Amino acid sequence: MDKITTLSLDLETRSSIDISKCGAYRYAESPDFDILLFGVSVNGGPVCVYDLAQGEAVPEEIIAALSDDSVTKWAYNAAFERVALSAWLRRNCPQYFRSYGMEGDSVRNYLDPASWRCTMVWAAYNGLPLSLEKAGAALGFEEQKLKEGKDLIRFFCTPCRPTRANGGRAWNLPEHAPGKWELFKKYNERDVQVEMRIQERLRNYPVPDFVWEEYRLDQEINDRGIPIDMELVDNAIAMDGQSRKELTAAMREITALDNPNSVQQMKRWLAENGMETESLGKKEVAAMLKDAPPGLAEVLSLRLQLAKSSVKKYQAMRNCACDDGRCHGMFQFYGANRTGRWAGRLIQLQNLRQNHMPDLEEARALVRSGDYESVKILYGDVPDTLSQLVRTSFVPRPDHKFIVADFSAIEARVLSWLAGEQWRMDAFANGEDIYCASASQMFHVPVQKHGANAHLRQKGKIAELALGYGGSVGALKAMGALEMGLSEDELQPLVDMWRTSNPKIVQYWWNVDNAVKAAIRRREPQKVGFILFEVKSGMLFITLPSGRKLAYVKPRIGTNRFGGESVTYMGVDAQKKWSRIESYGPKFVENIVQAVSRDILAYAMRTLSHCFICGHIHDELIIECSQNVSVDAVSSQMGRTPSWASGLLLRADGYECSFYQKQ
Repeated sequence: MDKITTLSLDLETRSSIDISKCGAYRYAESPDFDILLFGVSVNGGPVCVYDLAQGEAVPEEIIAALSDDSVTKWAYNAAFERVALSAWLRRNCPQYFRSYGMEGDSVRNYLDPASWRCTMVWAAYNGLPLSLEKAGAALGFEEQKLKEGKDLIRFFCTPCRPTRANGGRAWNLPEHAPGKWELFKKYNERDVQVEMRIQERLRNYPVPDFVWEEYRLDQEINDRGIPIDMELVDNAIAMDGQSRKELTAAMREITALDNPNSVQQMKRWLAENGMETESLGKKEVAAMLKDAPPGLAEVLSLRLQLAKSSVKKYQAMRNCACDDGRCHGMFQFYGANRTGRWAGRLIQLQNLRQNHMPDLEEARALVRSGDYESVKILYGDVPDTLSQLVRTSFVPRPDHKFIVADFSAIEARVLSWLAGEQWRMDAFANGEDIYCASASQMFHVPVQKHGANAHLRQKGKIAELALGYGGSVGALKAMGALEMGLSEDELQPLVDMWRTSNPKIVQYWWNVDNAVKAAIRRREPQKVGFILFEVKSGMLFITLPSGRKLAYVKPRIGTNRFGGESVTYMGVDAQKKWSRIESYGPKFVENIVQAVSRDILAYAMRTLSHCFICGHIHDELIIECSQNVSVDAVSSQMGRTPSWASGLLLRADGYECSFYQKQ
């Protein structure tokens, strides 16, 4: 065999752990995990499938190459192959397993990601779907994956139910269905071939080296994981079960319904008692509660408590916690197709509820000790208490602490810098609260958070949050303007005042809109400030200040539903389907601002990569560190402006804690 320089891999594996609920790390550490088929192309050659389930052996040179940093390993969703092979090598070929990281760092359980490349990341970087099948279809491949693939995986890779007919076996083996097994091998071979075809098709649109470095760091953070307080988790789940029983019993006693959790039964009962409703969603129930008579109000209040879904987060923690007491694999690199931002997986750190309890530590201690009665007496609403404590389930290892640091108003700062809205940049330079500064600009009076005209700050805040990307009255409503006390008549004037106060931002929207259309029409590069727009080979590329590109497939100019001109492109829509999506200037600006903000977070992660980063959420980093690490030093490092963003004023603030929380 010639010297190996590249491997293209695809594995078919089995495990009794449900990977969709528990993640790849827990899946691979299961005692019954094993590799069934090992599909590989060496140096771009023909694909060979090694049938490990039937005793075939992978050549020693290939096994050695798996931990050889000079060999580039390619796979579609390479994180799975790397984690699976880490577990397999440790068990079967420990002499070839080589890890990375410092002593005591949990990344040492896994192969070094430095020499691994992910075809899925390459596809996502160029605006394609994340799934192999859909990416192949988007590129026009006639046969992406064998349609029987999912059925074959279900048959061979997950445990089967023991029956008299199948001899009480726990697994379907090759000898139980030889025809299916041969088809499964073909399926494995086809996956590698499709991955290689995607690489070939995208060879003129490479992923920059600095993005691969970000990917390596992402894999390190996923390998490290974040520790879970399982005692708190287990007691929270038990308390939730007890609370739900009591709440359901109380509702049953009042309503006499067989199943008061049934939407249909509850809607009928409410109608019979003079309150008709189309929906029993949380917002609708909360709105009805305001005007409901006492008897109905009690039932609606009980329903709201039952609607709390916090226990799902605790169950997710229990599901994916590994043998080392940590949850791994919670971040999807390039999970957000349009911007390249990370997406949450498994527990979904991106949408944890904030905590507002003044005695958080005391409440946490009661739940952790399983003292249900005290929690109920002191806090009343047990589900709400558990919901606020979800974050606190994440804890540093013994003798360590968390430092949590985040950027201040990152998107507002980036938008102001890109558009050149000077009064906003001056406000940031002077350390002003942007919501107060915005309200002052809009209403032409000084606004202080706890002083003069403080009541206007809330209007400034909702305007800032809703209107920066072309939003109007609908955006204000979606942001909760009516619920916070604004009247319908106030909304349009608020939109007008914000736009009048931010003329350069408004102009920036339409400068971007014009540049995108000109690039598509003329096939000539267009530049707006720091951003370059160009169309090449049927792709619209937006080059960001960092050098990273956003990709939009097959852009066109068409007519929107209002009869005006609009830009469309192929992408993954809200229903996760590959379809034609309509966009316009302010929406492209939103993509650009969020993408630049993502690049700033990535820059901060690289700056602080010597620290043990174990989590991140859009504008925030969670660092697990020794007690002597300085919060100010971390915040100062995080707030450094990248060289490519000269003139952008950043600020990061941090705090330390013995369990994760929001301050």
